[in-house]
Amino acid sequence: MTVKESSGIARRGVVRCEGIGARAGEDRVAIEEPLELRVGDTPLAVTMRTPGHDEELAAGFCLTEGIVRSADDLVALTPCALSEYGNVVGIELTEDAARLHRAGIERARRGFYVSSSCGLCGKQSIDRIEQEVARLGRGPRVEREVLAGLPGCMRTRQDLFDATGGLHAAAIFGPEGSLRVLREDVGRHNAVDKVIGHHLLLGRLPAADALLLVSGRASFEIVQKVALAGIAVLCAVSAPSSLAVDLAVRLDLTLVGFLRDGRMNVYHDPGRIIAVPPAASARGE
Repeated sequence: MTVKESSGIARRGVVRCEGIGARAGEDRVAIEEPLELRVGDTPLAVTMRTPGHDEELAAGFCLTEGIVRSADDLVALTPCALSEYGNVVGIELTEDAARLHRAGIERARRGFYVSSSCGLCGKQSIDRIEQEVARLGRGPRVEREVLAGLPGCMRTRQDLFDATGGLHAAAIFGPEGSLRVLREDVGRHNAVDKVIGHHLLLGRLPAADALLLVSGRASFEIVQKVALAGIAVLCAVSAPSSLAVDLAVRLDLTLVGFLRDGRMNVYHDPGRIIAVPPAASARGE
């Protein structure tokens, strides 16, 4: 697949060094630009992201920050043209949603800046990090071999990563391993918000039969985002954090880390992964 330069890629000068030689040229790099989210005329947050699927990102952000509970709370998501402040998406809520979720809107204000590296960096205080999330239901039953094949499937669809080597990916799969949606972004949490926002706007949440895979590590915030989407199985190509494991256990979310090369570490599994010994879950608790 040919990736257009406007789809998240820019060209920058580079000097390539190999051995004792060096040559000047151009390289394709991932675009990182600010996106300002506004509720009405009120600034909500600025996140550094890769342009593309901005409405999905805004929708996912609203859900995972407790600003909305369903697509019915959203009247419109309106992208604006480039301004002196960067890209902007306006969020219009129903009157009832704006009233009911006022606390979530205030909690989501992150000092007006969220970096692409970590969705929690702008949180104003530690007590604003955790949201009210219900324990997850039964969720899907997944064959271990299906999980082992997910990273390879995701990797073949990471077109922007192939072009730049500089983006994360998040993907939602069905329990049999079918890819439902994949998004790439310079920020791991942005990629997760985009795929969750995609499902939200299509009315597919909670996605109780789905799995979510991230190309990097599993943080506390990603576990929380996935649980808020009603997804009971989260897999990561890299490591989880201690808080991510603790939250997964508390919410009964299946958490798999280091999923690559046919191997995986199961940190919590309430019977959702077929052919994983029950003792693996017991040790995780």
